[in-house]
Amino acid sequence: MNMPEYVFTPDLPVTLPVLGSQQRFPVGRVFCVGRNYPWPDTQGESRVPPVFFMKPSTCVVDAVGEVPFPTVTEEFVHEIELVIAIGEGGANIPEEQALAYVWGYAAGLDLTRRDVQRLAKRDGLPWEGAKVFDGAAPMTAIVPVSRSGHPEGELWLNVNGQERQRDSLDSQIWSVSEMISRISQSVSLRAGDLIMTGSPAGVDLLQPGDVISAGIDGIGQLEMRVGQRP
Repeated sequence: MNMPEYVFTPDLPVTLPVLGSQQRFPVGRVFCVGRNYPWPDTQGESRVPPVFFMKPSTCVVDAVGEVPFPTVTEEFVHEIELVIAIGEGGANIPEEQALAYVWGYAAGLDLTRRDVQRLAKRDGLPWEGAKVFDGAAPMTAIVPVSRSGHPEGELWLNVNGQERQRDSLDSQIWSVSEMISRISQSVSLRAGDLIMTGSPAGVDLLQPGDVISAGIDGIGQLEMRVGQRP
């Protein structure tokens, strides 16, 4: 079989480290679930179906070193999230079978241009301009589910040693099984896909030089410094 000839050499796939292994996990698509924790402004709202948007895999980076301060924003904010790594593809996955499709978990930051997002919401526009930029999704090494099980602890985030976000994974409005099932009803999931599962209250501004430390019990921790404004 002849190999295809490309117009230019394609990039290598984006990958994440696997905890305790020399292997790396090849990243496919990145689905991001919105409004999956109760925030003060959502108290009392009915349980509505989860919404999701996407980041390209090129936003994913190892959660080490520096967080570049993105362009075209004055309100750069942090969001700590549980990340689901899908190990087997499928469509219309029943909730009771969904956990079998999980390969592992990571801790990730859904970094956001909040001012850009606010304007998009006001005008009924997509969120991608707020969510997609270089380094917008730092993630820890993926922990195989065979090692971690399905996490039940807390996720948290500190900036310069001061706690800003903390909540229990049990507070998620939509469970891991429900999110996998719902997304697979809209689009067939593939091995390598990641699902960022939403962030608890406490999202706030980041400034150049800030040190972010964050983690999820039983999954992983990260520490990164925010770079200078471009």
